[in-house]
Amino acid sequence: MILLLILAICLADLGYSETYHSNQDPELALYIEQALQRNPSIRQSFGRYQASLQRLPQVSSLPDPMFGLTEYLLPPQTRVGPQTTMITLSQQFPWFGKLSDKAKIAAKEAAVVREQYEANKAEVVRQVKLAYYNLGYFDQAITITKEDLLVLEHYETMAQARYSQGIGLQQAVIKLQAEITRDLNRLKELRTRRVDADAVLNNLLDHPADSPVKRTSQWTRPKVQIDLERLYNLGRDHRPEVLGALLQIEKNEKRIQLAQKNYWPDVTLGASFINVDERSDLAGILNPPEQNGQNIYSLTIGINIPIRRRKYDAGVAEATEDKVASREGYRSILNTVETSIRAIGFRIQTLDEQITLFERTLLPQGEQALRSTEAAYSTGTIGVLDLLDSERVLLEIRLGMAQLSSEYMKSLAEMERVTGSPFPEANP
Repeated sequence: MILLLILAICLADLGYSETYHSNQDPELALYIEQALQRNPSIRQSFGRYQASLQRLPQVSSLPDPMFGLTEYLLPPQTRVGPQTTMITLSQQFPWFGKLSDKAKIAAKEAAVVREQYEANKAEVVRQVKLAYYNLGYFDQAITITKEDLLVLEHYETMAQARYSQGIGLQQAVIKLQAEITRDLNRLKELRTRRVDADAVLNNLLDHPADSPVKRTSQWTRPKVQIDLERLYNLGRDHRPEVLGALLQIEKNEKRIQLAQKNYWPDVTLGASFINVDERSDLAGILNPPEQNGQNIYSLTIGINIPIRRRKYDAGVAEATEDKVASREGYRSILNTVETSIRAIGFRIQTLDEQITLFERTLLPQGEQALRSTEAAYSTGTIGVLDLLDSERVLLEIRLGMAQLSSEYMKSLAEMERVTGSPFPEANP
């Protein structure tokens, strides 16, 4: 019975499907796989899960039998001879159903620890994704800033040429050089922040903190549909914390059953053997009694008397209160899940609208405005301030798009974590 329970838990664990989506990004998939295999926190929680499985054979086995040996220093004399040695053997048998209830409670507890292990895995995957998309933003921002730096250096060359020809001002050159310095400083800040993000990812992968992390590839932004009711159902059915809370309720129900059975006595069965020597006194030698020196065998049965009812009442009350508390804990987790799903869903929709606005309107307008400004500057119609203004607007648009794209992908990871299932479910 116990082996079947253990086997059922192990098979249930093997039947778990993946709870994350790599969005067809092999680099991200590799990082997640490494984290799941190497992360110390995951390995620790897996060890606790494995340890919890060992509770089942401990609580479901009978108590050890009791062996007793009595050697009489002054053997009691009986009609058939002196008793020299007594050997006893006894075994306690808990009341019907107690051992199976203990096994069920241990199995439920192991299942709770398994859900904690699954939750830890899901949390590490979430953190890997957040670190990965942070790195993606920094890599994009560094690329954008480098491209902007090349543009500014081109403008500086133009301004230097115009100044040398006497048709431009030195102030224009100075302002362009100041903008170049700003870009160089921005690059330093971005590289510093990328090093911090490298360290976070290396920590999750259990790599040395100074291990180099190669530049992230450009990811594809999947389009998703936010169906709140479907997402609520996913969270209720798949989030490990929710499943663990349900198992806590079931465990406490079994505890109530076990506590109620403590009102019934346990039974102890025993057997004893007494060695009896033949009589060595004169009367016994001259007239040996019938059954002289015959050993004694006996069987015993005993029960404990559960008269401390206040103790057993308290045990039932404790298990009942724990069940009530676990039900409230389940409700609290459900409320948290649904609140998070609603908030993250709204954030995803908002980010999608913002990205669409940037892609379809702001970016084309910024690029067109810069081209027009460049043409006007080359003919001397406008000054360097107008040129720099258009350049800065386009730079902020491009950096803003990179930031929004990163936040969008991180929000998908947050939704995946809160629902406990891959998001989006279908391939983009």
